[in-house]
Amino acid sequence: MPEDHKTVLANANAAIMKGDFEGFLTFCTEDTVWNFVGDTILRGKQAVREWMAVAYKEPPQFEVHQMIGDGDFVAALGEITLPDQEGNARPHAYCDVWRFRDGKMAELRAFVVPSP
Repeated sequence: MPEDHKTVLANANAAIMKGDFEGFLTFCTEDTVWNFVGDTILRGKQAVREWMAVAYKEPPQFEVHQMIGDGDFVAALGEITLPDQEGNARPHAYCDVWRFRDGKMAELRAFVVPSP
């Protein structure tokens, strides 16, 4: 099952980088929970949709260096470029840990740290 989950995550990531947020959300459960550790917790697809509308005014660009699967979990490690407070692109290291349920992404724990 982890290989299937990795494929789902790869397809979801491809949609989000193209700016297809609704396409991305088809890979999520209705009650998906996103925990940006130390920052924000989003509950449900509508909360994620509203957050994306503000946070991803331009689609995020990122590179996944490694995916590790174990049962219903997939961890993705890589780099993402996000705007800083002034709107300038700034690289960050990230680790997203996704929990899957019935083939969809049900929960995210995201660890994002600015790169030096």
